[in-house]
Amino acid sequence: MPRRILQGTVTSDKNKQTVTVLVERRFKHPLMDKTIRKSKKYRAHDEADKYKIGDIVRIIECAPRSKTKRWEVLEA
Repeated sequence: MPRRILQGTVTSDKNKQTVTVLVERRFKHPLMDKTIRKSKKYRAHDEADKYKIGDIVRIIECAPRSKTKRWEVLEA
């Protein structure tokens, strides 16, 4: 199965080698035909601590790194 790649904005970089990424998706409601925005936060591994708050990054699925980390930063 292919690994998913998502794009989002870094919202926190306070933890060592970890960033929190907010991923927003937009879709049309099937009945109301209104565009809906939903967002979700992912914790991603950042080996070099080089990404800061506000950076737009791409993250990719990986094997579990810790209790909450299942993603790693691919690139900015």
